[in-house]
Amino acid sequence: MKTNRRDFLKLTGLAGAGIAGTGLAGAGLAGCSNGQDMNGPFRRTHTQSFNMAGYAAPALDTVRIGLIGIGNRGSGALRRLVRIDGVAITALCDLDPEKVENGSEFIREHGHQPATYTGDEDEWRKLCESDDVDLVYICTPWHLHAPQSVYAMENDKHAATEIPAAQTIEECWQLVETSERTRKHCIMLENVCYDFFEMMTLNMARQGFFGDIVHGEGAYIHDLMDMNFSKTNYADMWRLEENSTRNGNLYPMHGLGSIAQIMDINYGDKMDYLVSVSSNDFMMGRRAEELAEQDDFWEEYTGRDYRGNMNTSIIRTGNGRSIMLQHDVTSPRPYTRIHLVSGTEGTARKYPAPARIATSHQGWVSDEEFRSLEEQYTPEITKLVGEMAREVGGHGGMDTLMDWRLVDCLRNGLPLDMNVYDAAAWSAVIPLSEWSVANRSMPVEFPDFTADSWQTNTPSMDIMLEKGGTTQLI
Repeated sequence: MKTNRRDFLKLTGLAGAGIAGTGLAGAGLAGCSNGQDMNGPFRRTHTQSFNMAGYAAPALDTVRIGLIGIGNRGSGALRRLVRIDGVAITALCDLDPEKVENGSEFIREHGHQPATYTGDEDEWRKLCESDDVDLVYICTPWHLHAPQSVYAMENDKHAATEIPAAQTIEECWQLVETSERTRKHCIMLENVCYDFFEMMTLNMARQGFFGDIVHGEGAYIHDLMDMNFSKTNYADMWRLEENSTRNGNLYPMHGLGSIAQIMDINYGDKMDYLVSVSSNDFMMGRRAEELAEQDDFWEEYTGRDYRGNMNTSIIRTGNGRSIMLQHDVTSPRPYTRIHLVSGTEGTARKYPAPARIATSHQGWVSDEEFRSLEEQYTPEITKLVGEMAREVGGHGGMDTLMDWRLVDCLRNGLPLDMNVYDAAAWSAVIPLSEWSVANRSMPVEFPDFTADSWQTNTPSMDIMLEKGGTTQLI
């Protein structure tokens, strides 16, 4: 029996539930696994008070940085930031006094004299209020990223946050509206956008090598089972808590960021809607029970409704492209972010290694041809600081390149390569995927954080260094 869409909605009773034409949660439908109210922030219409795409803040001769969180990522950031000219690390904050002392001792050896904030959960607020900070660099657990970014901007500071920038749609809106109102940058520190093959494929896409981009794939498949069930790796077991209370794609940005840039998301295209499906949990609950048999510490982690081991989300863009994202941090699989770019004239795929490129209907090119393409399409940003970034390190150098470019833009008064609309849109996948999973993989629409300015915004990622590039790595 043939049933059109309108009849289907009437038959299922969804026509009055806010689903038709919106993809949003309505009567009788579940909310997010984190209890988020899906109606208010999802339905919000936004009048843009100021367009942060392309915005250049006044230049800073010296970028005074206050860093919050000196754990896994924060300690690495300190090792990189001391190697960038024009940086003064003026403040450090962590709940753990020992981490603050160790971080301070390290950067003092490199000529920095930071104020320190520690011992109380609200000490980070004092850092944000300091008159001696221009940029707040945030490396704390996920749930603190948005509140700390908002508070930094409210106190006249630029905010740079580790991923994800937000956990809820409401937080995404808070970031956007605060950045527009204060005219302070809010950048999500998505390091993968500065990895070398990803930047090369972005350059290839911009020069038309792939033809029209049709489809992209990204992932975060990374076996973190032992780390998530470690008593020492994440403070207060925060990452395991995330995996035991939320069900969706909790970490989409590593796979999505570069694909979104290649597709000009927020700059000529937008993410329209998403569907998401999660497997059951076959591993985390079992691991908790096994550990609890040997150690009573793990008892409180048994009997929980852990996130499905594999999540797959599909996004359709406004211009009719598709994006596939996967998330799995439990299975014994080799690491992959996939990074597949598929166009009408060519294809690129990074994983499994080695990275490969295919031209129209001729299969993967030879190693010699690949090297020729690499030479032709390696962007100027890599040519200028790539080797030095590799020497400094951080995931093969991409972390250093990311930090260097952020500082260089601030010192030269240039728009940042990524802005608050990217931070919000890429982070929004988390709650959207949660809602779709909770509602039998129904589609859900993306809020338009740009208030339709995506139609006229121009791409911001300046891999060819048309401006800037004056800051030194030391």
